[in-house]
Amino acid sequence: MRLDLVTLVVTEYDPAIAFFTEVLGFELAEDKPSLTNDGRPKRWVVVRPPGGGTGLLLARADGEHQAGAVGDQTHGRVGFFLQVDDFEAVHRRMVDAGVEFVRPPRTEPYGRVAVFRDIAGNSWDLLGPA
Repeated sequence: MRLDLVTLVVTEYDPAIAFFTEVLGFELAEDKPSLTNDGRPKRWVVVRPPGGGTGLLLARADGEHQAGAVGDQTHGRVGFFLQVDDFEAVHRRMVDAGVEFVRPPRTEPYGRVAVFRDIAGNSWDLLGPA
């Protein structure tokens, strides 16, 4: 058993794809036409960290209620955790790409950590070895 996908509600597909692939270095695993439950067109978009693992289903907000969740899926808490081998290099690359870091890097008992926001405004921990 494994956790395959987590849905991330976004405003638009293409800017979200660009953020996750070009800025964070994820791979675009799927981008296929699909339909909503009531037959309207949408896309099935999945991005994954290099080498696989749990992917993100990038779901464009459908309606006012879902649009209100964009950027607040975990109600202000860090809800996503990106583990990297070379913390300093990845952090520098993300800063250079304009990623918003809301807390600077610090060392904790579990390693290096810095909090950043994704394109939708959700908070993530960038995690690496101490």
